[in-house]
Amino acid sequence: LHADAHDFDSQTNSLEEVSRKIFSAHFGQLSIIFLWISGMHFHGAYFSNYLAWLNNPISIKPSAQVVWPIVGQEILNGDVGGNFQGVQITSGFFQLWRAEGITSEIELYWTAIGGLIMSGLMLFGGWFHYHKAAPKLEWFQNAESMLNHHLSGLLGLGCLSWSGHQIHVALPINKLLDAGVASQEIPLPYEFLINRELIGQLYPSFKKGLVPFFSFQWGEYSDFLTFKGGLNPVTGGLWLSDTAHHHLALAVLFIVAGHMYRTNWGIGHSMKEILEAHKGPFTGAGHTGLYEILTTSWHAQLAINLAMMGSLSIIVAHHMYAMPPYPYIATDYATQLSLFTHHMWIGGFCIVGGAAHGAIFMVRDYNPAKNYNNLLDRVVRHRDSIISHLNWVCIFLGFHSFGLYIHNDTMRALGRAPDMFSDTGIPLKPIFAQAIQNLHLLAPGSTAPNALTTASYVFGGDIVSIGSKIAIMPIKLSTADFMVHHIHAFTIHVTVLILLKGVLYARSSKLIPDKANLGFRFPCDGPGRGGTCQVSAWDHIFLGLFWMYNSISVVIFHFSWKMQSDVWGSITPTGTVSHITGGNFAQSAITINGWLRDFLWAQASQVIQSYGSALSAYGLIFLGAHFIWAFSLMFLFSGRGY
Repeated sequence: LHADAHDFDSQTNSLEEVSRKIFSAHFGQLSIIFLWISGMHFHGAYFSNYLAWLNNPISIKPSAQVVWPIVGQEILNGDVGGNFQGVQITSGFFQLWRAEGITSEIELYWTAIGGLIMSGLMLFGGWFHYHKAAPKLEWFQNAESMLNHHLSGLLGLGCLSWSGHQIHVALPINKLLDAGVASQEIPLPYEFLINRELIGQLYPSFKKGLVPFFSFQWGEYSDFLTFKGGLNPVTGGLWLSDTAHHHLALAVLFIVAGHMYRTNWGIGHSMKEILEAHKGPFTGAGHTGLYEILTTSWHAQLAINLAMMGSLSIIVAHHMYAMPPYPYIATDYATQLSLFTHHMWIGGFCIVGGAAHGAIFMVRDYNPAKNYNNLLDRVVRHRDSIISHLNWVCIFLGFHSFGLYIHNDTMRALGRAPDMFSDTGIPLKPIFAQAIQNLHLLAPGSTAPNALTTASYVFGGDIVSIGSKIAIMPIKLSTADFMVHHIHAFTIHVTVLILLKGVLYARSSKLIPDKANLGFRFPCDGPGRGGTCQVSAWDHIFLGLFWMYNSISVVIFHFSWKMQSDVWGSITPTGTVSHITGGNFAQSAITINGWLRDFLWAQASQVIQSYGSALSAYGLIFLGAHFIWAFSLMFLFSGRGY
């Protein structure tokens, strides 16, 4: 398999050599990322309608790609407004650039050049730190120093420099843009830095300089470090003065956090001591031995990091619509849908990756002799109980959530609407979720009395609209949401069951007690043991991935339909709201037939029947994606997983 090219463990037994290879590869990864970001900015500078969008974001759509007229492909170019023919983009870069304070194509061009320089630098760094000055193993294992540098340097100074940019460059430029000043009339960014008079006209506290800072009169700066809450009514994004304040506060927290761990001086925490002191009343030796695991097994380290980053990505997906961070992003529905989908998928992949590397750790790096009665050993020893409980939960959730749907389809077919589980029949209101929504709506009133409004309007409050388009409004939950929620619970628990089973049984199982000797992935071991196909840890990853796809499909379906039905749409000056799909979610999403007819077919039929129209390429992509899916599954279903 090609995977072996990247399997450093199989190439050398030296942990130092493996560490150096990974470290060098990270520079290569960063180089590619800088190259990609540079390309995005170059497209923005050369092929986009950014300036037209910037001066009229409500009626012009973002585009940064014009398809050349080769074999009729130019049919893809749509009129995005302002006489610009191109493909509409949904990456959210335009909104991000506006939030950063980019007001001209030349700025994008120079940023692109900066990205190329950084890309080259990273490429050089990867070569230099492997071939010329590769770090020693001790350097990779120095957890306290790494924590200090990452917390203070990467996160602390990163947040500080970002808040500095937001305060000195982005805030004044955005304030002028919000006031309707044309982009070409706005002074260049450096003028706000060197001319205190200029920025003082927008934010009077700048005229006082640093005197309020050193005299602890920090409230003086509240004209640009605000605590408003809610969204900017002009742009439908978070108040940029709130986000600048947020990053400044985070910078302080992280810089302090980066001084907590013991390095050259005899003060601060030691990770080994913290872990070994962590013993509960029922957890035996507790976290003893975990420090050694996490400093010698990069798979164990990676497993935890992937699980955490994946979960974080999913949290980001939800914040992107609940608290839209950039100007005009909330009213760009295609972009909101794309960003939600993107962050959900990335999160799902990372979490499955966490299980994959957890299993590789168990097979390659776990030493049973060194882990007696500690947390890891105790989890492995009662794995049967963990998995059987998960199994029971999956059966319960599967039968009950599916059962609610089957009941509703049957009742609707029989015309017995009052006997259905619905808001108008037998209601199953999500009362706990509604209580949490209410709590979040009311909490800022007591916890943040100076805030103007609640943190997010999805919990309740006003309708925010830009032009006549709804940016965000309270998301009311119904019986339909309660039912879909339990489908989410079901698919997620099945995913967890498969992944955890793969990790906990990676070294041994009833049928194959010597699994650890067979490795991370191995084919069937013949009929002699009573069925040994698809039992390797690797097989659990592909099976878990399959269910992760199931989970995320339901999530993005739910999000897509719920938003179109209950949030996105338009509002008239008199306050009449009309949604894209007319609020049909609550009554349609409670039957399987409703999902098939009113969501899947209603939304996909245009693309499926797109031959000869401007949408045809999307129809081809749709077909192509299904072909790739079917072709891949063919190999998995052949029973070997290879």
